[in-house]
Amino acid sequence: MTNWTPDQPIVSIRDVHKSYGPVQVLRGISMDIRKGEVICIIGPSGSGKSTLIRCINALNDIQSGSILVEGQEVHDPKLDKLALRRKVGMVFQQYNLFPHKTALENVMMAPVKVLKEDKAEVGLRARALLKKVRLEGKENHYPGELSGGQQQRVAIARSLAMRPDVMLFDEVTAALDPETVKEVLVTIKDLAAEGMTCILVTHEMGFAREVSDHVYFTDKGVIVEHGAPAEFFTNAKDPRTRNFLDQVL
Repeated sequence: MTNWTPDQPIVSIRDVHKSYGPVQVLRGISMDIRKGEVICIIGPSGSGKSTLIRCINALNDIQSGSILVEGQEVHDPKLDKLALRRKVGMVFQQYNLFPHKTALENVMMAPVKVLKEDKAEVGLRARALLKKVRLEGKENHYPGELSGGQQQRVAIARSLAMRPDVMLFDEVTAALDPETVKEVLVTIKDLAAEGMTCILVTHEMGFAREVSDHVYFTDKGVIVEHGAPAEFFTNAKDPRTRNFLDQVL
């Protein structure tokens, strides 16, 4: 298997290329994420941000390069993808909850059905996770009875139920109204404070500035610039970065 140790990057990406037909989406992306870090990836639409994190979870394949998670090559043909997705949770822009299942049932489903874990133990864990994401009292509500922000927090709890080591967030606030964006960001902020390794594609610049350890700006499939948020947001060096920040800040 792997010889990974916690002093090494938990996710290591090296010279990753990804194309859809003739269109190059990722053109030599490299980055390291250490355990407990919060990484924000920002950039214009179509710059390859979402494709990159989907490659980390093996939802997209790559043409060349390497992505290691805890020392395991993600794009090894022999990889057990279920085992990978136990390590790497992902929350999408669309919540993808089962509408005929309650919040509690949505959170319990994967550990019980996929991992065959004890239903009673999973139920206790699921209730604790719903409390963690500030949805205590909503356990028996169906998705249609919850706001968008509440549904997204159920989706976060559902991903956490698999007890991942890394969480990927793909523009999880993009479909939410402004009033509910904050409650989701607070939930992610709490996870980060507890030491969860988080990789976020986000348009929330204030959040990236406040919570991230490192910010990456991508454009046309390459990393243009990256750095600690204090330096990145006040002293960007590349004109493309400065132009982007001028438009969004």
